[in-house]
Amino acid sequence: MTEQKYSKKMEGGICMYGAIIGDIAGSKYEFDPVKEKDFILFPDGSGPTDDSFMTAAVAETLLELEGGETDDEIKKLFVDKMKKWGRRHPFAGYGGRFSAWLMTPDRQPYNSFGNGSAMRVSPAGWLYDDLETTRKMAKLSSVVTHDHPEGIKGAESVAAAIFMARAGASKEEIRKYIEDEFEYDLDRTCADIRPGYSFDVTCQGSVPEAIIAFLEGKDYEDVIREAVSLGGDADTQAAIAGSIAEAFYGIPEELKAEADKRMPDDMKEIVKKFYAGK
Repeated sequence: MTEQKYSKKMEGGICMYGAIIGDIAGSKYEFDPVKEKDFILFPDGSGPTDDSFMTAAVAETLLELEGGETDDEIKKLFVDKMKKWGRRHPFAGYGGRFSAWLMTPDRQPYNSFGNGSAMRVSPAGWLYDDLETTRKMAKLSSVVTHDHPEGIKGAESVAAAIFMARAGASKEEIRKYIEDEFEYDLDRTCADIRPGYSFDVTCQGSVPEAIIAFLEGKDYEDVIREAVSLGGDADTQAAIAGSIAEAFYGIPEELKAEADKRMPDDMKEIVKKFYAGK
């Protein structure tokens, strides 16, 4: 792993709105894809899906850690929180294998390389002051379900991009690091991807494209529009791209307000606590 040093002072905060707004914006386009950026950002019926609820589970886990836990203790807490949030919100669009894992006593991973590991990882990109710890916590959040190397890579790459964005790295620095460390092909444009791209829930088939949407976008909203307009797994790719974009650009208050209108009360409360850092 190549360690990176940045001069910008690290700032506190929990990256949740970035993923949640992307998830909400993409929620109605997951199975009704669009191939252009001019679409209704928050259509009727849009709302948080499994991406948002599992992001809440990861953030709640990391905030409760006191610093002396073993890896096994951390993984146990991840499982507890994911099952808690998933069972509280059981009809949020979980994948079949994850849903079976969620609703049964089974606590073992199932070798998944789905993009669920990447969609939920954003809090790990915000809570730590070095890239090594960031990647370790991202990996631990993945392996409790998505223990395939591609699933782990998806989680680590997104968390690393968030860390670098909040630390002041340029888009070219982020691009180079992700390409070198994770061997993703980022030498494409959204215009290159759109024509032949379709629904793909694998990390290797959706995370690089989501990162490209971030790299191409001109501001937070434009990043979301790029991700959704790929015509793939819209909510998840917009959640991934949006989580990186929040760290790089910030988010307009009016978009946060739109998300607040659509979140259930328990998520509003946990988001408020997360941004307060407690």
